Parts: sequence; structure tokens; C-alpha cells
Amino acid sequence: QSCPGLGRIFSVLFFQKNGVSNGTLYKKTFIEHFEQAPMYVAVFTFVGFAVGTIFGYLRDFMRAWGLEKRNIAAEREQQKDFVPLYQDFENFYTRNLYLRIRDNWNRPICSVPGPQFDLMERVTDDYNWTFRFTGRTIKNVINMGSYNYLGFAETDVNALKTVTVELEKYGTGVCSTRQEMGTLDKHVELEKLVASFLGVEDAMVFGMGFATNSMNIPALVGKGCLILSDELNHTSLVLGARLSGATIRIFKHNNMQSLEKLLRDAIIYGQPRTHRAWRKIIILVEGIYSMEGSIVRLPEIVSLKNKYKAYLYLDEAHSIGAVGATGRGVVEYFGMSPNDVDVLMGTFTKSFGAAGGYIAGKKDLVDFLRTHSHSAVYATSMCPPVAEQIIRAMRCLMGLDGTTQGLQRVRQLEKNTRYFRRKLHEMGFIIYGNDDSPVVPLLLYMPGKIGAFARRMLEKNIGVVVVGFPATPITESRARFCVSAAHTREMLDTVLNALDELGDFLHLKYSRYSKSSHPELYEESRLELED
Repeated sequence: QSCPGLGRIFSVLFFQKNGVSNGTLYKKTFIEHFEQAPMYVAVFTFVGFAVGTIFGYLRDFMRAWGLEKRNIAAEREQQKDFVPLYQDFENFYTRNLYLRIRDNWNRPICSVPGPQFDLMERVTDDYNWTFRFTGRTIKNVINMGSYNYLGFAETDVNALKTVTVELEKYGTGVCSTRQEMGTLDKHVELEKLVASFLGVEDAMVFGMGFATNSMNIPALVGKGCLILSDELNHTSLVLGARLSGATIRIFKHNNMQSLEKLLRDAIIYGQPRTHRAWRKIIILVEGIYSMEGSIVRLPEIVSLKNKYKAYLYLDEAHSIGAVGATGRGVVEYFGMSPNDVDVLMGTFTKSFGAAGGYIAGKKDLVDFLRTHSHSAVYATSMCPPVAEQIIRAMRCLMGLDGTTQGLQRVRQLEKNTRYFRRKLHEMGFIIYGNDDSPVVPLLLYMPGKIGAFARRMLEKNIGVVVVGFPATPITESRARFCVSAAHTREMLDTVLNALDELGDFLHLKYSRYSKSSHPELYEESRLELED
């Protein structure tokens, strides 16, 4: 969707009563920013990739003729007639483009990933083909990349006292699946707590967040079913959909017209060739999209799924704990009932500082998954100390520990998020996503600026995550910040000052509309949208 003069900036009005149209589905202002960069930025981005590709072919030519050392592994003579293990372009991109900035990923951390962490210093002597450790530790790097939204990734002895007790009682592993000898009383306790926290009948927990999606979606749908998936869904959702054998159709990100057209066509035409009715139609969406920072337009999606009698699968990996007045995710954020969503999924790897995931909803749904889920049948159960860490964090959020610390963390995260986003807008950066999303993508665009940005930030003792093609569209390379409740105002100001300076140095302040001495005006915008 677009709006002339302001790039793609969404502003949808929220009112008190539920209804059919956008204006009666929401209860507060909902603003998302997707400003388009000037045309010259896109042109220079393509030029950058073109220059990199040309030099890549030149270096391949030099390697083939022995003019440059071939560092990459080569196939043996006996394998010359084998089909290549990697496709040509994938291999070309890795050795000629990715390797130029490879030093910005997979950096080993040697401390808890809290608001600050320690980093093992490494250097390369062969242009990122290999690395060696210097033995030096870079101390107190400000962590702007971990998903530690509520600050529960911590090493405080008093906070982890119950986790220590469970470690001594149960040990580190279960060594069995849930259906065999792997269901412990801690799992039962955790599942009851998750169901209570979400306000649903029942829940089931799993030891791996990624597998919660990829191994459970095939149990819910199969051949003869239709999956309608948002184009920006996480890989775990995509993999689960593909493994299910169901027909998959993609709708444009958060675009209700695109989704409704697919739903209407599915009802009218049915399955291809036979035109029989679909056995099930299920909509797959995320609460917060981890690469865009946008929030799902849940009230409209629920309205559509009710209208066309479809099912809704909501992945709250990044939103549970991070949004909502008490951290209960996008369902609470929009003031809706958990019963409006058929399958509630989330992970414990982010806001809860642990590992694993959950599926929650009606008791019939959860009982079905206990029998048919691939994770329940084949995967090892969640280890008890991790389960206790989740229980500790969730009880804190619910106030069951006798304190208001959990609520304070949720409110602090909201304050930090709005402050950080507002300041970036004022500086003139293009950032994506919702004003309430702690995932903050800052657009870099040009491939040469990805490495320069991350290296310069590390020199200032700030750790960031940078992302480029093919993880993003080729013209939308970015740095992705994750704001935490554990960040102090001084830490955020240090990062913002570094960004202000680096934005001028690398010419990253592309925004044409967001510089303002009155940032509150963004919340007062009332724009008519175009489809």
C-alpha cells in the first residue's frame, strides 16, 4: 500500500466497536512506516551489485588460469563428472560477494547475551576465507542484536536460584521423547502455566522453536488443504507448509485485499482440476515480522477468516512478551480474545530468555497434537532447567512472584522502543515497521555499506546485526536492531550518537519526510490509504 508524499506509511484508525470496515475494527492508532528511498539509492544499489559481480567473474577467470590462489575447496579429478553439490550462482555469490563481508557474521560471544556482552576478537589473514583468534576479549559491547526483549537472559544468582535447584534435581537432559519417557512434572506445570498466561484451554511445549512450526503444521494440514501464507513469513512456517503437502498460495504482506481475493477464489473455484471444496483453509501469519518490524493486522485477518470460515495460525515468536499491556502478544495488543485465533504458536527463545516453543488453543487441538505431532513422537523433550527458566520468567510477567517487576519490564521495553524509533526518525534514517515493534530495521541499501556499517559500529563497542540479499530483497539491505527492556537510556543514547555520526559518514540518512522537531505529529496523522 502507498500514500503519495509519505512513501508507504500506514495509518489506520482504531475505534471502540468491532465491525466490518477498518474504521470499526481497531481501538487505537496503528502506524507502520515503509518509506521508499529516493530513486538514486536503488540505482546505486544495483550498480554496486553489478560491479561486485563483474569483479567476481574477473577473479574466477584469474583463479582458473592460476593467476590468483584458489582458496575455496575444489572437486577432485575423480568427481569431474558428478553433478555439482552447489548451484553455480550460489557458489559464485558465496565466494565473491558474501566473503567480502563475512567477518560481520558468526562472531563468537563469550558471555551472557544481555544488554552488553563480551566478544572473542578474531582476525583474518586471507580476506575472510579463514579466521584466527587473537586471544583478546572485547569487553562490554552494547548488544543491539539479541532477541532479549524483556531482559530475562541474565546471570543474576538470585534470579536463577530456582533454575539451579531444578538443575541439581533433574540434571541437564531428558533423553527421551514426550510420548515415551520424556514427559516430566515440570512439562505439565509449564503447559498449565502457558495456558493460563494466554487465556486458553490447553497448551503443549516443545524443545525447539523452529521445529514447533515446521513439525506441527504438517500434522494440522495435508493433501487437499489450502495454506494462505504471508509473503514475509519466517522460514519455519514456510518449511512446515511445504512438508505438509498442502497447496500453498501467497498473499502480499499485511494486504487484506490480496488475502480476501485468495479466500474468495478458494471458496468459488475449490481445488484445481476437480473443483472440489478444500478440506481446510488455514491462514499463516506472524505477530511481529522479524525482518520488517511490522505487526500483523490481526483484527482484519480475524474478520476475514470468520467471513470465509477459514482457520488462523498465529506465530507469536517475536510478539509474545514484547507487545501488549502485560506482554501477552498481539492478541492483547489489539484488545482481542484468544478464542479469535484457532492456533496460537510462540517461542520461549526471545522474551523468556530460554529455548523451545508452544502450541496453544482448544483442548481438542492440543490433544490431537500430543498424538500426531512429529516433535512429540520423535524429538527429545525440553530439558528441565530450561522449563524452569520459562516458568520463572512467565510467573514474573504474571505477577505470581509477588512483584511488579514483570510489568515494569514490559513498560520499559515499550518506552525504550518508542524512544529509539523516534530518535532515528528525527535523525533522518529510513526505518521499517510499527511504532510499537522492538524489532527496528534501519535501511542501508547498498552492499558496500553493509560491512562498513557493522565494522564501524563494532569499533565503537556496539554489536549489530546486518542483513543483505538473499535474506532481504536485493535493494533493501539493512541493519536490524532489537531493543530490550534491559537497555538503559545511556546505552541507547550511546548507540544513537554513534548512528548519528555514522549516518553522516556513510550517507545513510535517506528519509525525505521524517525530520521533525515534533515527532508526536506522526501519531496524529490521518491518511487515506490507496490499495
